[in-house]
Amino acid sequence: MQGLHLTADLHDCLCEARWMVDADLLGDWCLEAVRQAGLHPVGRLVHAFPATPRGAGGVTATVLLAESHLCVHTWPELRAVTVDVYVCNVEGDHSTRASVLLDRLLALFQAAHVERHELRRGDIRAAF
Repeated sequence: MQGLHLTADLHDCLCEARWMVDADLLGDWCLEAVRQAGLHPVGRLVHAFPATPRGAGGVTATVLLAESHLCVHTWPELRAVTVDVYVCNVEGDHSTRASVLLDRLLALFQAAHVERHELRRGDIRAAF
């Protein structure tokens, strides 16, 4: 179950607003980005949240991967996004593909500030 878990918190995103509010658009883009990164989608789920007094509702876009998952959450009223990419590396090392996917998402949202984290998961030898 060894894997790589990449996360990014994006602040002050400069992308077009549609990328943060259009669930189908973002979901389709995520599917294509997954394929272009060399990963294998097995399912997709998107959800558009209703508008609030603070503005347009955000989106959650999830792509289930043969290798694990991609999840994107948007907060258009804050111009903020969180991204979660997790790949299992049992049958092969998918770390480079995960990094490529995350980089594509960072380019899409054009954040002025990014907090990026990397966690190696499931290697029991690393725990001792």
